[in-house]
Amino acid sequence: MKIYTYAALKDYFDKEFSIDETIETVAALNHFLTAKNPAAATILSACRFAVKDNFVNDDFQLQTGDSVHIIPPSSGG
Repeated sequence: MKIYTYAALKDYFDKEFSIDETIETVAALNHFLTAKNPAAATILSACRFAVKDNFVNDDFQLQTGDSVHIIPPSSGG
């Protein structure tokens, strides 16, 4: 599974990286990433996750080979 991070998340994780573990849902991925870097827990809890150009819910079933984009909250002007 390929993970892409943006904005403030790049302070906690590489811009893009791969995960070889089998992770079944977005909620499980969030938990995995929080365990990998506990300092990112607050921002991860506020992020949206996208797969195949669509935002997905926590119960979305991930597949091997998915690309997951993790989008932190942002504000514009």
